[in-house]
Amino acid sequence: MAYNNASQFVIAGNDEHGVMPPTAGKRTPVMPYIDRPIYENEFNYAAKNAFLADCLRIGFYIVDVKPNRQDISVSTRVTTVNNSNATLVVTFAYNADGDGTTFTSANGTEAFYSTQNPYAEQSLNLATDIYDKVIEATGSRGRGVKTLDVGMLSSVRIPAALLEAGFMTNFEEAKQMLDPDYVQAVGRASCEGVCEFLNVQYIPITEYTFSTIRYGSTGRLVRYLQFLLKIRGYSVGSVDGIFGRNTQNAVIAFQQANNLTPDGIVGPQTWNRLNNLTPQDQTLRRGSIGTAVEYLQQKLYSKLYNTGAIDGIFGTNTENAVREFQQENGLVADGIVGPLTWRAIQSDTSRPNILASSTKRLFDFSNLK
Repeated sequence: MAYNNASQFVIAGNDEHGVMPPTAGKRTPVMPYIDRPIYENEFNYAAKNAFLADCLRIGFYIVDVKPNRQDISVSTRVTTVNNSNATLVVTFAYNADGDGTTFTSANGTEAFYSTQNPYAEQSLNLATDIYDKVIEATGSRGRGVKTLDVGMLSSVRIPAALLEAGFMTNFEEAKQMLDPDYVQAVGRASCEGVCEFLNVQYIPITEYTFSTIRYGSTGRLVRYLQFLLKIRGYSVGSVDGIFGRNTQNAVIAFQQANNLTPDGIVGPQTWNRLNNLTPQDQTLRRGSIGTAVEYLQQKLYSKLYNTGAIDGIFGTNTENAVREFQQENGLVADGIVGPLTWRAIQSDTSRPNILASSTKRLFDFSNLK
């Protein structure tokens, strides 16, 4: 079968709403144990980044419609898309039921397109391909592909799809909003759906060969590297596919933060930490640092064990959360994350829904990435 070349296409990614400040009303009810709501953009932003990163890995060019954490107007985002050379645009969102203040039973994933889009038929096909791949990857209940005439679907002049990947007002699906495995599954499956739509070969990340790159390297792997570093908070300058001094310095800083040899060369060990496909291969304890710790913190937090800041540093708060998780799951509560604890953390084991405390603490968004 002949495939199109991914480099022919430019993929735009958009995330709804914001967290700096949080968009009013776009959040879960207060979650028990962590005693705060989860804001919709916490999922939307992360899923969009996972999608765009995977698109770069495959070889597409990208447009990040809303790279900042603030909410911006639909008209501004539509203008950004229409002034770009994007081939298509995908928007990430999360659904809600009722008045949003209490949990309900509504659940599942759905996708949308607009009959008012000048490429309505292509938009339907795009939404369907993304929807099918996300349902397959996540096992979410499928609610179908539907029409919705909103600006990011109807006013852009390219094929457009919107994915609602769950319900904030469903307790179990609310927790998935912070689950790094769910976020990555949605993002990567959406990229696979785009590949299906554009007849581009999709290679799963677990089957992908990451060659060694260094100062002076160019091309799609460099763009992918730069984007991964950028969304982790490292300064790389432009995501331009040129491995220059800024990228080299960012790689060295990343390696230092992950106890790797800080040589600025992205080989197997650095790729492994950047992609973080097998964090369970590392035994973690107080004093550990790096992407595996950050993943651990995200998993525990999504299960409503409060680790404090999601910062990749295994400190007192993370150790206490691990011990609490171990105690509640019949494990030796030693605060060390070895094979048995990893197995439980990566399972569906999670805290049940109980009444949240009436004291609703403010959440510090300075630790969001």
